[in-house]
Amino acid sequence: MASNQSVVIMEKPMQHLGLDDWNCRVTQLRNVADKRRQEAFDLRQDSKTLRNETRIESEWNTYETNNALTDRVAELDRWRSAIERTTDRINREFDLLKEEKSITEIELELMVTPFNVVSECLAMRDCRLGSEITYDEADTELKKELAILENNQKLLREQCQMTWEKMNRLAEVRFKLNLEIDNKREAQEIDVAQLQIDKFAAGISFKPNATRIPRKALAYEVWLEHTKNMKRLAENELADTYTIRESLFIAREKAKNVLKSQQDRTEHTIRKRIFETQKARNELEWQKLKLNDEMERAVCEIKILEQSLRDKTDACKLAQTRLENRAQRSGKELCLDEPYHKLVEEVNKLDKIRQALKDQIEASKTNFTLLQEHAQRVNVDLDNKQHALMTDIRGLDLRARLKGGSFGAGADCKKKGQVDRNIELTQMEKEIPKA
Repeated sequence: MASNQSVVIMEKPMQHLGLDDWNCRVTQLRNVADKRRQEAFDLRQDSKTLRNETRIESEWNTYETNNALTDRVAELDRWRSAIERTTDRINREFDLLKEEKSITEIELELMVTPFNVVSECLAMRDCRLGSEITYDEADTELKKELAILENNQKLLREQCQMTWEKMNRLAEVRFKLNLEIDNKREAQEIDVAQLQIDKFAAGISFKPNATRIPRKALAYEVWLEHTKNMKRLAENELADTYTIRESLFIAREKAKNVLKSQQDRTEHTIRKRIFETQKARNELEWQKLKLNDEMERAVCEIKILEQSLRDKTDACKLAQTRLENRAQRSGKELCLDEPYHKLVEEVNKLDKIRQALKDQIEASKTNFTLLQEHAQRVNVDLDNKQHALMTDIRGLDLRARLKGGSFGAGADCKKKGQVDRNIELTQMEKEIPKA
């Protein structure tokens, strides 16, 4: 270093570049800066394009999702409405079946009265006496009516049992449909709620494993088939409800008609039996009257015969006394003369006459005894027929309960009419004193 240098120059101990290197470095930096700017520009353009594309795709995805949710909500609404209509039909049919079943059960309860009436009629007719206890048409028709009542009761009970089972099945299907409606309504509300929220809504966040398949999840085809099966099940259960209701109505009407026809036949046979018993009773009363007349004549005849026997006894005594007195004659005067023969002949004839009279009196008394015994049998049979007649009339009056009773003045008039009818049937008007 020269000693005469006025300024001391201090340089960094680093490598110095030349001007060419410097210009080259500036050029390189400019080129790199241009490249980075171009890359940044391209990146901005790519980002802008990506933003636009992702925004459009996201919006379209959201739009398609919303459309899918809207379609799903509409589909759920259609199926829910269809199932609700089916449920309403089930409710109506259930109420109609319940009403028909209630009417049928009332008919069953009303059968208690016919059963009681028929039982009372049979028990009352069983109280008849003697030869009046017969297996007549009235008894046969009453037993037929009892058998018809039992058959009707069995038929209506079977119909009620069948209706009860059908109502149980309808209730079960209705429960399933209501559960299906609730599930669809809940799913519809959930989907509607998803339509109402957007990306600006509060409460949205990332969820762990959101794309997982939920447990017990079904495929759409399985869900659709299940829904169709539920509706088909309800339709199948509704298919025969009208037939069941119709069968209940037909069973009730058939039971009523058959029972009414048999009741008419039974009452006809009872009235016929009353007429026959009344006719037989009137015949017996006439026979009783004739027997009483004949018994009075027999008594009179017996008295006349006894008086005649007494007369013949006195005549016999006279003839025997004469013979005995003439036997007291003495000597040759005691001879068998003409008076003796006449007296002997008279005694013999009187003995035969007395014996004939005794035989006739005995025969008359025997006949009187037979008349008396037969009259007693006629009286017993007449009392039995009178009892049987009143039994059938009371049974006929009992059957008036089958046609419904009333109270008050109408019932009094009806009772009065029945009393008049009974008086006319039994021909008691002559024995009842007039007011």
